[in-house]
Amino acid sequence: MTEIRQITKDDAYDAVAPEDFPAMMEVERYGARSTAFDKIISATHDHFWDPLDVKYIDFTEGFDLDTQMVMPEELMPELKLPCFEALSEAQRVKFANQSARWMLSSILHGEAGALALSASLCHILKDPGAQEYAANQTREEARHVTAFAKYIQARWGKPLPVGSTLGGLLTDIVNAPEVYKKIVGMQMLVEGLAMGAFATLYANSNDPLLVKLTQLVMTDEAFHHKFGKIWADRTIPNLSEDEQNIIEDWAAECFQTLLFNLVNPEQKQVIYAEFGLDWQQVQAEMLEAFTDDDRREHMKEGTNIFRVLIKTLLKAGIITDRTKAFYATYVDMDELKDEGERMVGDDIAEEGIRFLQTINFGANSDALKDVTISAAE
Repeated sequence: MTEIRQITKDDAYDAVAPEDFPAMMEVERYGARSTAFDKIISATHDHFWDPLDVKYIDFTEGFDLDTQMVMPEELMPELKLPCFEALSEAQRVKFANQSARWMLSSILHGEAGALALSASLCHILKDPGAQEYAANQTREEARHVTAFAKYIQARWGKPLPVGSTLGGLLTDIVNAPEVYKKIVGMQMLVEGLAMGAFATLYANSNDPLLVKLTQLVMTDEAFHHKFGKIWADRTIPNLSEDEQNIIEDWAAECFQTLLFNLVNPEQKQVIYAEFGLDWQQVQAEMLEAFTDDDRREHMKEGTNIFRVLIKTLLKAGIITDRTKAFYATYVDMDELKDEGERMVGDDIAEEGIRFLQTINFGANSDALKDVTISAAE
């Protein structure tokens, strides 16, 4: 692989082909460990949790799906459309919960993608510190897969299939030979998307079990974002103009694909047929009812998933004057630029870490210290 393909600007992110295991046995490699990831590696024990242990989370907690919506009705835009007016109240509740099932199934598929991608980084990152961090993240993504699978099983039995947009993007990122695509695609775009979604679920869900689950997952995800931030800090300032354009264009392409297709009715058509609805009619009514102005209004909310994605890319230096106008169609870029470095969900995650410390170390233990996400920067 050529340098322009890998775009490696820092030895901490040096990579080899996945089949080149002999490179991993070079004697000089073992002693050439970067210290860039030591803080986020050592902080791992502070946010340990086990989805199979009820002292962390109990998936037997009940919730009446027949009478209660997992997510509030106001967060279900389809229920405002004319084609949904004929649904009974019971059907509206069922549709809302099937929509929640679809969203959580997408999150589960995303976690499976993050697990596979983290494992793939272990095959190609030469730096022992970067490799150890990737191994840690692999372990954490594995427990997220277990946790969301158990939640969906407890509420609905099994997940829904992955939508073609998300499935295609995850496949491209996991299989990409370029490290920058893996890190920008997963550690920034998908992780940023997830943090926005988790913050929304935490703040709005009517299901206490889901609120607890999202906070536990966020204690891990906030650190995963840091890995991408370290890459950006060490890589972006050193790019040539051509390399900057390659990364910038690829990120914008991924963002546009997610923005226009991730929650498109075509992706959710598996749900509509159950209620006698045609997804194309739903799509036509959605396009008429929700304009770009509506999309821009929603993006003013701090937990809006696409606002979180744009802020992630902007703070990483992946959005420049060259592509700023594209994103400015939807958000106030100057407002985002003036916001601090903290990301949505950091406060929720830090509160979750303190909860985990009381379980893992005991309320009176000397190990119970104020370890925050910012301390791992």
